[in-house]
Amino acid sequence: MAKGDKINFSTPSGFPEFLPSEKRLELYLLDIIRRVFESYGFTPIETPAVERLEVLQAKGNQGDNIIYGIDPILPPNRQAERDKSGETGSEARALKFDQTVPLAAYIARHLNELTFPFARYQTDIVFRGERAKDGRFRQFRQCDIDVVARRELSLLYDAQMPAIITEIFEAIHIGDFLIRINNRKVLTGFFKSLGIAENQIKSCIGIVDTLEKIGESKVKQDLEKEGISAEQAQKIIEFIKIDGSVDEVLDKLKHLAQNLSETEQLSLGVTELETVITGVRNLGVAENRFCIDLSIARGLDYYTGTVYETTLLGHEALGSICSGGRYEELVGVFLGEKMPGVGISIGLTRLISRLLKAGILSTLAATPAQVMVVNMQEDLMPTYLKVSQHLRQTGINVITNFDKRPLGKQFQLADKQGIQFCVIIGSEEAAAQKSSLKDLKTGEQVEVLLENLAEEVKKRLT
Repeated sequence: MAKGDKINFSTPSGFPEFLPSEKRLELYLLDIIRRVFESYGFTPIETPAVERLEVLQAKGNQGDNIIYGIDPILPPNRQAERDKSGETGSEARALKFDQTVPLAAYIARHLNELTFPFARYQTDIVFRGERAKDGRFRQFRQCDIDVVARRELSLLYDAQMPAIITEIFEAIHIGDFLIRINNRKVLTGFFKSLGIAENQIKSCIGIVDTLEKIGESKVKQDLEKEGISAEQAQKIIEFIKIDGSVDEVLDKLKHLAQNLSETEQLSLGVTELETVITGVRNLGVAENRFCIDLSIARGLDYYTGTVYETTLLGHEALGSICSGGRYEELVGVFLGEKMPGVGISIGLTRLISRLLKAGILSTLAATPAQVMVVNMQEDLMPTYLKVSQHLRQTGINVITNFDKRPLGKQFQLADKQGIQFCVIIGSEEAAAQKSSLKDLKTGEQVEVLLENLAEEVKKRLT
């Protein structure tokens, strides 16, 4: 760089950074999510940000969204080190684009160290090489839970997922939401009953999954491009539009299964769906929080059974705010044995961005401090430090102002950071073991004995 050239210090496109008030909101939401996850017995793990490319591509996963990379070529003085490791400079690596495929590799690597069913949560950063735009990022935090078993996994784990989603979003207070539930076997079975060939079903499911984005007529066109007849396409549209209460939809599905040919898989899907719904109800999830939506397909190849998408009512344009489903063969790609799993994912960075823009969430104060001990005179700093430490030891977050400046300026500084209370101690107050406590929200100022200060602050915190 030539002398005098300016450095472009703007963030790379699609890679977010947060102001303190935004980061505090993320941490607040993460804490809620973590507490709910752990209340169901999920345990935390972390997997590398970088995985072998062959791992990430093991199940036909989003190759167009992978951010690729290779091992760095070491300098000559470290050539022997690289050769000894057995790795070459061209060995393909990539950043993980989700957490389900890396989880499968993690289980394969630690198979003999884990207890099954293995229930884990992760709140890692993931990366996707997609076009950066409003609400879409190349780097974002994703909060996932999955339960993986060896050979068999109870459908009651599927039923737990809507209960967990409900607890999280009710705790966040984001308004009314709806968890839309389906089963891929229901879709696959219905397509088979129409005489659609096995090799066409995967693409049909992918097309159905785009219904909300492209509309009914375009879905029909895309189905016909795949070789589906106009009559079959119309029946698919009519099928995925079946609605009503949960029980009404189940009854309609059972009736269809009894009156169509080759419905073994359809019947199995309906039975699984009914089992999951019964479990959701037994877990106490309110009826207005979930429904059966036959248009929910989840486009990823590895889903095989139950699938979920969660929509914020009145803000449907935000898209799914939490999604997931059951898979049977993903972990088996690495181990060669059946290891079924089920999980959900919240793209937290995307969710925060969307909810802030929609005015559904607000950022928190820039600092976690609840109190500022102001600096009235330098010779009283030992008193200010002792008072600050006492407040902290009682669980109150405190900033001690070390810089002497006009009292009004100190009040402005506290208010700008969202600090509610200022503790004021001058020489007279110090001698009398008292302080003045000013509430910057109300403007009220009261005199308090230092021994009672912590109790008074806690009583007034809002």
